[in-house]
Amino acid sequence: MQTTDQELVRLFTQGDSAAFEELVRRHEQRIYNLSLRMLGRPEDARDATQETFLAALRKLPSFRGDSALSTWLHRVAVNSCYDILRRRKRRAEESMPEDPGASPGDLAESSAEAIDVQRALAEVPEEFRAVLILHDVQDLPYEEIAEILGVPIGTVKSRLHRGRI
Repeated sequence: MQTTDQELVRLFTQGDSAAFEELVRRHEQRIYNLSLRMLGRPEDARDATQETFLAALRKLPSFRGDSALSTWLHRVAVNSCYDILRRRKRRAEESMPEDPGASPGDLAESSAEAIDVQRALAEVPEEFRAVLILHDVQDLPYEEIAEILGVPIGTVKSRLHRGRI
């Protein structure tokens, strides 16, 4: 029988480091996929994933359990992605603008359709992109997206609509 996330959090807060390793193993791929779609570059997605789990390692003892652990981790991941996007924007302002026709990262092994989707997502403003990815790619319900992003459900729906446009 598989241990629940809640039980793993409890074990971790009692000093069991293997419990945290199991939490990472369970959630790492979804967090990476979310980060890759938000950021468009595998190296940035790896950084965001690492930042997410480092933040979780530091803050997990204060996790109250008001929401599912996966919801909390998604929120931390979205914040990590926003931080990277802000740093990227600052660097771009300080240097020459990037070539807008350049491919977002090394997606050579991806199919042409996946590359087109990635490029399209990169063009969507961040606030709409997060909702699109969480709903259409991660298949999360409106309620959970609202909780992750800290916005009302109506805002989630309108951002999803605007992002699709």
